[in-house]
Amino acid sequence: MKVTRLALALLALCFLAPSQPAKAADVICYNCPPEWADWASMLKAIKSDLGYDIPHDNKNSGQALAQILAEKSNPVGDIGYFGVTFGMKAKAQGALDPYKPAHWNDVPAGLKDADGYWTTIHSGTLGLFVNKDALGGKPVPACWKDLLKPDYKGMVGYLDPSSAAVGYVGAVAVNIALGGSSANFEPAISFFKELRKNDPMVPKQTSYARVVSGEMPILFDYDFNAYRAKYSEKGNFEFVIPCEGSVVFPYVVGLVKNAPDQEKAKKVMDYLLSDKGQAIWTNAYLRPARPIELPEAVKSRFLPDSDYARAKSVDWGDMENAQKGFVDRYLAEIR
Repeated sequence: MKVTRLALALLALCFLAPSQPAKAADVICYNCPPEWADWASMLKAIKSDLGYDIPHDNKNSGQALAQILAEKSNPVGDIGYFGVTFGMKAKAQGALDPYKPAHWNDVPAGLKDADGYWTTIHSGTLGLFVNKDALGGKPVPACWKDLLKPDYKGMVGYLDPSSAAVGYVGAVAVNIALGGSSANFEPAISFFKELRKNDPMVPKQTSYARVVSGEMPILFDYDFNAYRAKYSEKGNFEFVIPCEGSVVFPYVVGLVKNAPDQEKAKKVMDYLLSDKGQAIWTNAYLRPARPIELPEAVKSRFLPDSDYARAKSVDWGDMENAQKGFVDRYLAEIR
């Protein structure tokens, strides 16, 4: 009798199981991981204010796009979150439907697709993540060209631009700041040739821990990582936007083509660009896409707006097209 009841119970669970995921989620967002960009707080706020359950999703941009494409004939996801170049790829591969969220007009032109296929919700700025305690009394570098001084020999790190996305963003930042363009990477090539004389460290993967430990005193990295160290780690850290300038790297959302819950997804995308939604990103030290007024306690943790004025938006579509040519030269002439 007990065996029969157990069998019936297991059979009932088998019939119930397929329906449970649908009930557990109102909107599916691919690549919304709780430990990145404080998506955890964002998803809690959406639940509180909109009443929608959105499960955590630990994909990266490439994995999110791959799954959307794999499910194209029978979509499961509603929203995709990507680094901007993958947002462009998603549009080009027909993975998205256009949608211009509320406040879309407040997002600068360089941070959104003109037809609404993707829209920036926050951004990171590339600069210098510095462990001041590890500089041995030397001044914090203020400019890209400072890094070429013998004083900083063996102290500078940048991720390999031939294999790491942030490495290529760093190369773009240097190139634009020193007068280059997507059609001319000569300034970056010349810079890295000179920097090689200072024995830079060139890892292939994120090196946050190496900066925090002092092993790598200076790293080309995003502002949000430097601020994270400054306000949550033991030590003396600083973020520098070099005097010659830098670039902004956007993170974007797009509406999955033929998404099963498009209307709810649209409301979520509206929320991500709302004043409250934009402020939540600053918990992880990301810059909002809209020029919203931030609380003074939050604003004081970022460099002044006058410093951020040196960080430019660029056409990442052009930069993506130029990437192979730069990498080929980098591998042939520098590495």
